[in-house]
Amino acid sequence: METLLSRITINPEICHGKPSIRESRYTVELVLDLLSAGMTPSEIINDYPALEQMDIQACLAFASRLTKIKSIYKVVA
Repeated sequence: METLLSRITINPEICHGKPSIRESRYTVELVLDLLSAGMTPSEIINDYPALEQMDIQACLAFASRLTKIKSIYKVVA
């Protein structure tokens, strides 16, 4: 699981710090949106050839991990 999650990176210089795939501009949010819209992993990879099957699995694992957080606090800047 940790190897899979290591594909997800957070860098303030890339996509304003949103979780992305392997330091690219493909965000976890994008992949999850495409999946929830009904695209299959194969269709996503065909549209975004830089992505790999493991990247899509990593996005799902990352989202799953987020749902296990016990408390969410609003941060006021």
